[in-house]
Amino acid sequence: MQGIIILDHDSDDDSYEVLDLTEYARRHHWWNRVFGRNSGPIVEKYSVATQIVMGGVTGWCAGFLFQKVGKLAATAVGGGFLLLQIASHSGYVQVDWKRVEKDVNKAKKQLKKRANKAAPEINTLIEESTEFIKQNIVVSSGFVGGFLLGLASHSYTNLKIVNWGK
Repeated sequence: MQGIIILDHDSDDDSYEVLDLTEYARRHHWWNRVFGRNSGPIVEKYSVATQIVMGGVTGWCAGFLFQKVGKLAATAVGGGFLLLQIASHSGYVQVDWKRVEKDVNKAKKQLKKRANKAAPEINTLIEESTEFIKQNIVVSSGFVGGFLLGLASHSYTNLKIVNWGK
C-alpha cells in the first residue's frame, strides 16, 4: 500500500494516519483543483435546456475551428509533399529509401517503448474524463452534437446572398 504518514494534531498522543495516495486522487478530482471545491457537476447548477445550449454552442465552435485548422494543416502537408515530389522528379532531391525505412523502423520501436511507459497515466486520464462525462452527460451530448454540426457547417458559411431582381 502506497501512502503518506500524517501526524494527527488534534490529539495529545502521537497518532498517525496513513493516507492512500491512489484513493485520495480518486476522491479529489482534477476539476476540483482547477475550478475550486464548489464546482460540482454542471447538472446541479443549470437547467437541461441551458446545458444543451451551452454544450451545443461550445461544441459548434470547437468543431468549426477544428475543421478550419484541419483543412489548413492538410493543405500545408499536401502542398509540401507535392513540392517534394516535384523536386524529386526534377532531380533536385534524391531520397535514400533504405535509410528512410531504417529511420521509420527505429521511430516505431521508440514509440512502442514510450507508449508502454505512458499507459498508466493515459488510463487515469481516460477514467477521469469518463467520470466527468458521466456526471455531465447533458452538456457532453450537446457538445458532441454541436461539434458534429460545426464540422459540417463549412458549406453553409460559403453561401452568398444573391438578389434575384426587384
